[in-house]
Amino acid sequence: MELRHLRYFAAVAEEGSLLTAAERRLHTSQPSLSRQIRDLETEIGVKLLERQPRGVTLTAAGKVFLDHARLALLQVEAAIEGARRTAEPKRPALAMGFLVGLEVTWLPHLLRMIREEASETEVTLCSLSSPELALALMRGRLDLAFLRPEKQSLGLSFKLLAKEPLLAVLPASHRLASSKKIRPEDLAREIYVSSARTSPVLQAAIQEYASSTGIVLKAKYEGENISSAMSLVASTGGVTLVPLYAQNMLAPNVVARALEGVPPTVDLTLGYNETNTSPLLRRLLSRADELVENVQNQSIIRYAEVPY
Repeated sequence: MELRHLRYFAAVAEEGSLLTAAERRLHTSQPSLSRQIRDLETEIGVKLLERQPRGVTLTAAGKVFLDHARLALLQVEAAIEGARRTAEPKRPALAMGFLVGLEVTWLPHLLRMIREEASETEVTLCSLSSPELALALMRGRLDLAFLRPEKQSLGLSFKLLAKEPLLAVLPASHRLASSKKIRPEDLAREIYVSSARTSPVLQAAIQEYASSTGIVLKAKYEGENISSAMSLVASTGGVTLVPLYAQNMLAPNVVARALEGVPPTVDLTLGYNETNTSPLLRRLLSRADELVENVQNQSIIRYAEVPY
């Protein structure tokens, strides 16, 4: 797979038409573009577009792939800009951190805002656990981070972005995979895999849910992070509970299912150091509500409404 395949696919998805994308965006012929898209689908092994008489629409797989393709293209763009700016160290910089996998949903919208506010800014990114992100903010190594409201976070402020419902993740071949929703008592009968070894806030939310529903969730296996926990789910036949955004990280051999009743939630916040005087940071914080609205409107991920 080459970068041009991602660019071609993104252009077709955004234009909703092979012909329009070929003529206006890519300056190539429609037959050539169609061939490139077919090659991409063949390599991935799934259908990304539904051909209609008046254009194309994204399949469910195509919507997920588009989010990742956009992120990859943005990262390449950031890498190119970073390389070009190495000779200009006085340019403004912004260091951002994300929970692993969360950047797929939030980064594209945030980068657009940064370009609008200060297009010359050099952006650096990192992905860490929530406690590690909080520590990096306290040490001044990050300007802002998407993380949980960690309790041991001296000098940090947290702006609530969303309340993420928790989902159950289980093997695709599991007997409960055919259910639309998973009951608490069903969870209690299964091998439980902890996905919150490095996230005390998530762990507290899961334990509170277990207590409120009268079940016991004693981990037989513990993943270092959400990704490793889902790998353990696939290999042990167990189940785990993860925040909504983890749908971005699902492997083909596991599925996510909603929890029955009112689902437990875990807060997603935008964290920053109160002593940070960056004018750009302050302008971005003032547009946090706009950022949330953009994510809600354009992403396949749907968060619970947050009362502001």
